[in-house]
Amino acid sequence: MKKFLKNGFILTLTKSLRFRFFIIVLLVGILPIFAVEYGILTNFEDQSILQRGNLVQRQCMNIAEQLVDSGYIEKKGSEIIENELNQLANLYDGRIVIVNSQFMIVKDTFGLDENKTIISEEVVKCFQGEDILKVNKKSRFIEMAVPVKNPSTGEVKGVMIVSTPTEDVQESRNALSQQVFLLQVGMVFVILGIAFYTSRMLVKPFEKVTKSLEEMTGGFAEQDISILDYKETQLLSDAYNRMLKRMKTLDDSRQEFVSNVSHELKTPITSMKVLADSLLMQEDVPVELYKEFMSDIAEEIDRENKIINDLLSMVKMDRKSADVNIQETGINEILERLLKRLRPIAAKRDIELVLESFKPVRAEVDETKLALALSNLIENAIKYNKEEGWVHVSLNSDHKYFYVKVEDSGIGIPQEAQEHIFERFYRVDKSHSREIGGTGLGLAITRGAILLHRGAIRVYSKEGEGTTFTVRIPLVHVE
Repeated sequence: MKKFLKNGFILTLTKSLRFRFFIIVLLVGILPIFAVEYGILTNFEDQSILQRGNLVQRQCMNIAEQLVDSGYIEKKGSEIIENELNQLANLYDGRIVIVNSQFMIVKDTFGLDENKTIISEEVVKCFQGEDILKVNKKSRFIEMAVPVKNPSTGEVKGVMIVSTPTEDVQESRNALSQQVFLLQVGMVFVILGIAFYTSRMLVKPFEKVTKSLEEMTGGFAEQDISILDYKETQLLSDAYNRMLKRMKTLDDSRQEFVSNVSHELKTPITSMKVLADSLLMQEDVPVELYKEFMSDIAEEIDRENKIINDLLSMVKMDRKSADVNIQETGINEILERLLKRLRPIAAKRDIELVLESFKPVRAEVDETKLALALSNLIENAIKYNKEEGWVHVSLNSDHKYFYVKVEDSGIGIPQEAQEHIFERFYRVDKSHSREIGGTGLGLAITRGAILLHRGAIRVYSKEGEGTTFTVRIPLVHVE
């Protein structure tokens, strides 16, 4: 259990934006310190060794001139030269070897190889006039070969070989390393403090956003949130405010929907209650009046039933697309069946109902839902039409979509009402709609069914001149 909690805590910590900011600032601060340390110490060591080598080389060149002038290299003794060679060797705790033109060792400050012959690549190159300077970091030695030249002729008379240790340079490097380490420790603590403070300041605007969101858990805020510290928090605030407005709109729509449903369902019940009470309050009700009241009650029951059926249809439209039963279907046949069913209704008002099919169309659709949507459009075109008017339904397609157009010669829709006609329970003329028997849900159901098919619906209307609805739906269903 403890291990689980520990792992959970670590996982939560690593996901924290503040923790990540802290690590980034810490790394950005610390990594250069170690890089600088490496650069300083390495550069110090290289420069110290190089300076040591150059210094020893210059001193050897000075002694080399004296070796030629004094004839020391031809085995003519010189106490001054001996002292200088020994002092130079002792000064750098090194070894000096003098080689003549016959590759014989004339002088060895260690006294080990005098009168011996030495032939090496460095000695040969030195006799050719080259100065040799090598640094062996592994054995910690500086090795050099200096040609002994005749100042007047430039002839190389011999070679001075010098080797000196660099342990003191290493000791100086170690001492500097300790000082740098102490400085690093101090800087690390400073950077830790900076990283902690910086990560806290960087995350603070996001904490403001969180706090603002928590304050809204009880309901919608009266004012928008505005966190302008960063562009990201500003974008987050704007996105949240837009979402909040949409949620408010949806909430208002929900409340209005509940209110409308309650009103629509209550109205027929109230009417039936009044009619029934009227019958009960009278004695010896005439048969004619009884039949009239019962006929009115039956009409109210039909109206209530239609409202409930429309509500159920709308709920089905609101479900996920997984509830859509998609099959390849002939659209021409659907429209022909719909017009056959609606022609008697149109005939009662002498309305001409015509279907025009430009070509056979087959598409992947939910036949039930599509038929309901198209039926609502055609039925509305008949209901809200003029006596002896007309309704034209046309079907066409291209390589990607099929198109259904429903045109009528009816009363039309006012311009200001056209953007609201697909809203639930919206009516352009409530009194006229009540006479016709509408519930205000038909177009909302139609739009829902078309959207389930990834289609689109448009309305074009002019008051008093008629209305045209156009529907576009893909031939192949898009999941």
